[in-house]
Amino acid sequence: MPIVVIANPKGGVGKSTLSTNVAGYFARQGHSVMLGDADRQQSSALWLKLRPPEARPIQTWEVSQDLIARPPKDVTHVVLDTPAGLHGWRFKDVLKIADKVIVPLQPSIFDIYATRAFIDELAESRRGGKLQVGIVGMRVDMRTIAADKLGEFVTGLGLPVLGALRDTQNYVHLAARGLTLFDVTPSRVEKDLRQWQGTCEWLDR
Repeated sequence: MPIVVIANPKGGVGKSTLSTNVAGYFARQGHSVMLGDADRQQSSALWLKLRPPEARPIQTWEVSQDLIARPPKDVTHVVLDTPAGLHGWRFKDVLKIADKVIVPLQPSIFDIYATRAFIDELAESRRGGKLQVGIVGMRVDMRTIAADKLGEFVTGLGLPVLGALRDTQNYVHLAARGLTLFDVTPSRVEKDLRQWQGTCEWLDR
């Protein structure tokens, strides 16, 4: 049972957007999927309540900031949305159960510096172990200097960049209906699905 954790100690970087869409991707493949939300804001949990009954099912994984135990065995794929400020023993508890960690990162100098120590700790945790870590650029306009700076930063990390997602209202409109890119006709979100290709391939490995 792969457990995919979406984590970044900074708030507002797109963790819930990534978490819900990863869960939606697994569900589209026909897997039995569970989505947990350890964030105080409970954005992913709210999204699950908005999800229409005709959509592919995604179960709720009841977790809290203070207690993240292993998920039940009646599911095949698990996604965990984590809170801002994740560190210390909570961070270590999450890493104990994680198979893969995706770090969403925005092309802002403030986001880059706020995330550096966290990424270094993740890189250290994966040495000699089976933990896989990948980075996804969020709200990235590849034509900007900020995108260039993000590219320079991740080049020296030794971690794979799975993709860069543009800033689009598609995510906002779909989330408001409890849906993901993977729940609608592909032609409606073709450009965005192309940006997910690297992440999806990494998830399937």
